[in-house]
Amino acid sequence: MGIVAGIWRYPVKSTRGESLDEVTVGASGLAGDRVWACVDDETIGSAKHPRRWGGLLEVRASGEPATVDVGGTRCPAGSAEADEALSKHLGRTVRLTRDEPATARIYRLMPDEADMVPDWLTGMRPGQERIEDAGGFAQTGRFVDFAAVHLVTTGALAGLGAAAARFRPNLLVEADADPEPGTELTIGDVVLRVRFPTPRCIVPSLAQGELPADPGLLRTLAKHYRREVFGTGKAACFGVYADVVHPGSLGVGSAVRG
Repeated sequence: MGIVAGIWRYPVKSTRGESLDEVTVGASGLAGDRVWACVDDETIGSAKHPRRWGGLLEVRASGEPATVDVGGTRCPAGSAEADEALSKHLGRTVRLTRDEPATARIYRLMPDEADMVPDWLTGMRPGQERIEDAGGFAQTGRFVDFAAVHLVTTGALAGLGAAAARFRPNLLVEADADPEPGTELTIGDVVLRVRFPTPRCIVPSLAQGELPADPGLLRTLAKHYRREVFGTGKAACFGVYADVVHPGSLGVGSAVRG
């Protein structure tokens, strides 16, 4: 199929992550990936609601154990200093946690493009807010949205004309197109099973690091990238989610067979 062209992990959900040359992959995902979340009294921090949590995309998290860099101030995740820096940055009291909150919910803002609203969110309209359950933790013990690993391909990115960083993947695979659901991929001594296409939210259109805001990207996804997901309807999708069938290790340049 190709090779691994890039590896990323995001130690804190919705912050900027770090590029890796190699990584260990366990049953719940890449070592150190999305093991922390920033929370307030109500919800888990997710940039899916930019007004509430978009500032997390200006924070960088790295390492295992994780550290956060908030405007040049580096602190260990879980420390009082990190919580104070993040609270000041976001303008309200927040804290970092590795544990699932009692109310494991996220705020989400629907994009303005009608076809960016998934079919299964009946009654939701473009631009509306929504509070929804964050189900990924129950499945993986991590603050993921759905599955342990998120993968995009060079061919799909070339067709869209977008940077991989906008989609916050774990793996970039050199391949002509995304693998189909059910495909098993052997990468190093890791085996992944593709679960379903990744439904997209507002995040890829937001400014992230050196990438400026790109609202036109959502219009393209809405027009050309709607796919069936879950058997319950269509959504604008890009990339795929995968489960870990066999843990192991992989690196940039590892062959991908599937």
